[in-house]
Amino acid sequence: MRDPSSDKKNVIGIIIVAALGYFVDVYDLILFSVVRKPSLVSLGITGDHQIDVGVMLLNWQMAGMLIGGILWGVLGDKKGRISVLFGSIFLYSAANIANGFVQDVPTYAMLRFIAGIGLAGELGAGITLVSEIMPKESRGWGTTIVATVGLLGAVVAALIANKFDWRVSYFIGGAMGLALLILRISVYESGMYKNIKDKNVSKGNFIKLFTNKARFFKFSKCILIGLPTWFVVGVLVTFSDKFAEAFGLNVPINPAQSIMYTYIGIVIGDFVSGYMSQVMRSRKKVVLIFLFMNFVCITVYLYFNHFGSTFFYFMCGALGFANGYWAVFVTNASEQFGTNYRATVTTAVPNIIRGTTVPMTLSFQFFREYLGIVNGAVIVAVIALAIAVIATVRMEETFGKDLDYVEVT
Repeated sequence: MRDPSSDKKNVIGIIIVAALGYFVDVYDLILFSVVRKPSLVSLGITGDHQIDVGVMLLNWQMAGMLIGGILWGVLGDKKGRISVLFGSIFLYSAANIANGFVQDVPTYAMLRFIAGIGLAGELGAGITLVSEIMPKESRGWGTTIVATVGLLGAVVAALIANKFDWRVSYFIGGAMGLALLILRISVYESGMYKNIKDKNVSKGNFIKLFTNKARFFKFSKCILIGLPTWFVVGVLVTFSDKFAEAFGLNVPINPAQSIMYTYIGIVIGDFVSGYMSQVMRSRKKVVLIFLFMNFVCITVYLYFNHFGSTFFYFMCGALGFANGYWAVFVTNASEQFGTNYRATVTTAVPNIIRGTTVPMTLSFQFFREYLGIVNGAVIVAVIALAIAVIATVRMEETFGKDLDYVEVT
């Protein structure tokens, strides 16, 4: 019987739905960073206390994503990719609508945690599904489209937040998510997954990623190559107004604008990195190139960023471009493992990377207290970049790898 997911029309439809799903996912994910300042002011949090409360709320959201990344990944391999697409988007849409009604910080934190759990499932399930339905030589194009279109959600979040009250911005995100559920009705499950669904093989066993030494190191390297991405977004850009003050800029910097320009850069970078990985027929080489650009842009941002708001926002865009290898490393994670563990890994990896925002922001807070905001950021940046480079050099090249197999050990 012909697999309907392999038909060209259905392949295009699945890519579009996955891309729009990730668009709403990123909109809701980034929205807190965009509305952090006005929402906290509305709740009576002002001055330097905003950094502490902002970090706490961001960490609750990222902790939720860390838990959700494991939960949805396991469900994706045990119950199917489509079930995750439905469940995750419903949860984070409902949480974000509720977020528009918050009146105190504890409730805000609880809802960011719940939203984080929901947000964790979308990208991994979408990338896994697209990777499994496309030919091995061209699947990079499909995942690049998903990531590039999806990351535009951050730009829209910034634009919406500049036009509407922060509560309305949360309502809009939740409404977009619920509307997207209608499109999910026409999405087919991948043929690769259906071939193993009823077979007696271990599926979605998260513990087994740690019980086999080779599998554990492979999984770890998939995570570590992405460390700089959320250091940049979670620290340098989210708290861009505080960095601008430390740089002595005499004009106010709007974090919403910083995030918008950063994600414009990420969108462009993701398209370029995806294109380069197809042309160069390599994931590793592209990641190393973008890590080097990260080093250059972080150095300029922290030490040579004293030339006014225009240059500051330009550097936010440059940082975004240098971090635009998201599609490549998530695709790489999907290509590293067999069908019975693919959704678990592909969903867990980006969310564990997002979850590393917690130790990185806490480390930043620690070093900032003793060394100042700039030097504190430098130490965390150097550690993240060094770890990412080592992990990339040692990981397997996966371009063109056949994905129709299972992990049996």
